[in-house]
Amino acid sequence: MTRVFLILACMASPALATSPIAHVICEPTEVMHQKLTRQFGETRAATGLRGREQIMEVWTDKQGDWTMVVTYASGTSCIVAMGEEWTPVTPPDPA
Repeated sequence: MTRVFLILACMASPALATSPIAHVICEPTEVMHQKLTRQFGETRAATGLRGREQIMEVWTDKQGDWTMVVTYASGTSCIVAMGEEWTPVTPPDPA
């Protein structure tokens, strides 16, 4: 997964966060969003609240790569997972 190595190489001095994931890349939220948008061509595809202090975000690009980011109320965002072949699911029409 060369995309993972590209992201790791492009992040300026990644900070480690306490997490069960081996390596978590954290940046100020504005910097993280700019990198995902400008450098990787991703757009935010989905968001969800995780308690009062966190928002989970899924960012995707046109090739199907995806990045999951947790954004904290403190102004820091961290990449917690990434992968390939993102497929949006359309809910069935209830009618």
